[in-house]
Amino acid sequence: MKETIENENPWRLYFVCCGVILVFVGVISRAVYLHVYDQSFLQKQGNARMVRVEKIAAHRGLITDRRNNPIAVSTPMESIWAVPKELIQVQDRWETLAKLMGVSYSHLKNQLLAGQGKQFVYLKRHLPPQKAQIVLDLDLPGVYSITEYRRFYPSAEVTAHVAGITDIQGHGQEGLELAFDASLQGNPGKIRVLKDRKKRVFQNLDIIESAQPGKDLNLSIDLRVQHLAYRELVRAVKLNRADSGSIIVVDVESGEILALVNQPSFNPNNRQNLKASHLRNRAITDLFEPGSTVKPFTVLAALESGKYKPHSLINTSPGTLRVGKKLVRDHRNYGVLSLGKVLVKSSNVGTSKIALSLPPENLVNVFSRLGLGRLTGSEYPGESMGVLPVRDRWHDIERATLSYGYGLSVTALQLSHAYSVLAAGGLKRPLTLIKQDKISKGKQVVERQYAQQVLTMLEGVVSKEGTASRAKVAGYRVAGKTGTVHKVTRKGYAEDQYVALFAGIAPVSNPKFVTVVVINNPRGEDYYGGLVAAPVYSRLMSGVLPLFNIVPDDIDFRVADQPLPTRTLDRAGGT
Repeated sequence: MKETIENENPWRLYFVCCGVILVFVGVISRAVYLHVYDQSFLQKQGNARMVRVEKIAAHRGLITDRRNNPIAVSTPMESIWAVPKELIQVQDRWETLAKLMGVSYSHLKNQLLAGQGKQFVYLKRHLPPQKAQIVLDLDLPGVYSITEYRRFYPSAEVTAHVAGITDIQGHGQEGLELAFDASLQGNPGKIRVLKDRKKRVFQNLDIIESAQPGKDLNLSIDLRVQHLAYRELVRAVKLNRADSGSIIVVDVESGEILALVNQPSFNPNNRQNLKASHLRNRAITDLFEPGSTVKPFTVLAALESGKYKPHSLINTSPGTLRVGKKLVRDHRNYGVLSLGKVLVKSSNVGTSKIALSLPPENLVNVFSRLGLGRLTGSEYPGESMGVLPVRDRWHDIERATLSYGYGLSVTALQLSHAYSVLAAGGLKRPLTLIKQDKISKGKQVVERQYAQQVLTMLEGVVSKEGTASRAKVAGYRVAGKTGTVHKVTRKGYAEDQYVALFAGIAPVSNPKFVTVVVINNPRGEDYYGGLVAAPVYSRLMSGVLPLFNIVPDDIDFRVADQPLPTRTLDRAGGT
């Protein structure tokens, strides 16, 4: 019996050995077949597990000033994302992850628990590459990164209202970022990459579609002028405890806007405490009654009518004028004034008499031709058209008040546009925030001789006799007009709230710049345009004119103590 069993064991051993050899041969044969005769199968299986198509982010176009200094730039950043169901397996390490990303543990926990059923959840957007790598080095399951671009604004608050902002996805939300979003954005591309088991890219294979970077945007803004204007505006708003303010500087010869600043402003690089009201570009969107700053346009209408000459006399005695049930007042009785002196003294009675002597459509026509009640062509989103009344039937008091700037509404941009027409000898060009390779020919909307005559009269306003003596600039001839306007409230005109204005042109001999200064609701000791806005203009242009090597045209000017301008007010004597 024992021998029989011993004789049977070798056969079983042989059978097992043969089976193992056959299996081994089969595996080798299959491997050889797949590698030699059917390579595509392995290739497909490997690719299915490792090859992925990734998005190539498109670089958003630069925004630069006219001298190619950066105003808005895009920088590559890393955004951390996760597959929640994978990351939930290591909940004990969430606190470390949250700390490295700079977020709270509770915030991270809520993100992951809320997105348990998702395959993609952002954990932290726009981390610097070095910090992102530290997070990835934790080697947590389900944690990955993707390259994106973040927008930075080197001048921060100074150019915030011009450039605007983008959202976290890189789409324009305000300002020129919004207006030119399509061209700035570009088109993303696609690339085929190899990833390891942790979904990290370890090799780029080939580009399927190249990314098309966005087009750069070259602005008309000159950062040197922009910084000067911003500095003076911040100072003026703070000094006068004003609610807000705006300054615009326009190149007369091209219609290019060299500076556009507002207060309050905001830092587009840090939006944690951003107030919605600070986003508003007040110089372009906010409306106000322009007051005495439109009196030169009334005088222009008088000259165009043929009824008046620069030396024509107007009797403003006794300093008041009864129009229906209303009484138009000057600060005092100026007696008989020439057309130019009406502007120098800012006589409401004088401009009212002019308006009442002309057909009402004459005044409206001049205002309209100068750009009031019309868009300026700036292409800035949300620009206000203003309000220029057009009536079939005018009451005398409406004609009178219109002549000295009540009953219509303008923006600071529109007012600068109108003064640019006077400065350019009656030639009207669209205003623009984009640098122009070719200057627009413009359209002659006012005869040159009339524009020149009004300009000469406005130079008298910036004299010892005028309301804008504090607008003088040492060495340069300056023309301009002040304005002090009662603000409109729900209850009508407020007796203790004003808008202080100054619109200036320099140098008079060869006008180069038009500047408009708006100080909204100053609550300091002074609130008149001649005392609040005019000095801002003087300090600003004292820096701007030499900056552009403008040759002084008033060599006899001597810096001396300047007398205070006459304290007159639009509705009671117009400044």
